[in-house]
Amino acid sequence: MMDDPRGELNPVFARPGESDGSSKYQLPDRPMLPKTAYQIVHDEAILDGNSRLNLATFVSTWMDDEAQRLYAEAADKNMIDKDEYPATAEIEDRCWRILADLWHVPDPDDTIGTSTIGSSEACMLGGLALKRRWQDQRKAAGKSTDKPNLIMSSAVQVVWEKFCEYWDVEPRYVPVSPDHLVLDGHELEKYVDENTIGVVAILGQTFTGLYEPVDAIAKKLDEIQASTGLDVKIHVDGASGAMVAPFCQPDLAWDFAVDRVNSISTSGHKYGLVYPGVGWVVWRNKAVMPESLIFHVSYLGGDMPTLALNFSRPGAQVLLQYYQFLRLGREGYRAIQQNSIDVALHLSSEIGKMGPFDLVSTGDTIPVFAWVLKDGHTENWTLYDLADRLRMRGWLVPAYPMADDMSDMTLQRIVVKVGLSHDLADDLLDAIRAEVGFLDALKTPLPDMGGRQPFHH
Repeated sequence: MMDDPRGELNPVFARPGESDGSSKYQLPDRPMLPKTAYQIVHDEAILDGNSRLNLATFVSTWMDDEAQRLYAEAADKNMIDKDEYPATAEIEDRCWRILADLWHVPDPDDTIGTSTIGSSEACMLGGLALKRRWQDQRKAAGKSTDKPNLIMSSAVQVVWEKFCEYWDVEPRYVPVSPDHLVLDGHELEKYVDENTIGVVAILGQTFTGLYEPVDAIAKKLDEIQASTGLDVKIHVDGASGAMVAPFCQPDLAWDFAVDRVNSISTSGHKYGLVYPGVGWVVWRNKAVMPESLIFHVSYLGGDMPTLALNFSRPGAQVLLQYYQFLRLGREGYRAIQQNSIDVALHLSSEIGKMGPFDLVSTGDTIPVFAWVLKDGHTENWTLYDLADRLRMRGWLVPAYPMADDMSDMTLQRIVVKVGLSHDLADDLLDAIRAEVGFLDALKTPLPDMGGRQPFHH
């Protein structure tokens, strides 16, 4: 082949880098053409699954063309650099204030919030504020701050396990049971003591999509305070539900309208409808966010309070969140979230009619639902086998054990997001019916392939 130093004549797969393998774990000695490097990375990435068919993830997998254009234009913005990017900083402020209003904050002039890299960081900040508030109160009373604890359902998302481990807080898990699949206040008095920094209520449990009844939990804490004097606050982990309930269940009491709610977190990149990663957290008022956790930076001659665990992080997703707020408004969000719920209800209804399955939830809260295999239906296959069969068709529909106290129960779950149309949902139902038919026709049990991974929700 003729000498072609610029690579413009060589077919891309005959160029150095494509025609000869290079180490994947060492930096190459020489540069390669950008088109060649692009092709290598592009081809590696096509081995991933189709994100639109990933019904395991809560994370947004579709945005419109204008959003993608805005994303590309803002990819270089650093959210932490408020002096260099004051317009992005102002938009961040607008976004969390929009959420504070949506969540019925009592006084819009006396509240504080921030963007984060995702709802996990937002949960960490909410938990830290609860811990610091408890520590300040204990120190003022001359009492020990050695043994803080946090109360939550045993079915919480793993971020709360991380929070307790990273920040030296004892987790107190209230077990789930067939009669109490969520934290609902039942026997909560057994877990609360003077070292309790707060209670986590989940608006959209990751295992089943069910809401934990924030108002019922708050009323139980009112009773506990009346009998013990202990004033325990709630952090609402609204990773998904905080961006669904205001639009589709507007009469539900879960947000700052419930007096005991101290803070609320959500994920902009879940039902906030933004690509990953952005999250949000808002506090009821400035008094419940200890000043010691707030850092002040000067920009444009003014003061900008900042609070976050991460320092440099993308600003583009904050702009995308504001784009969605402007683009959709209340009615647009309601229409999109309700459509997802309608698709979830359609899917759960049809799956519930299939002989092998019992529904655990239906998708009428957040558009997420789960089912189990009926006892005695078969000894030849499990929900893990159905998940494997669907994956061969491109669909990722996970099977996993329920939380620790019910870990002998295996669930299968579907997360419906924008982009999963009724038409695609019907294609999925056809695939499930076909694979159930295949599995039910088996005369002997499928071999256990092993390697089942724990459920990282």
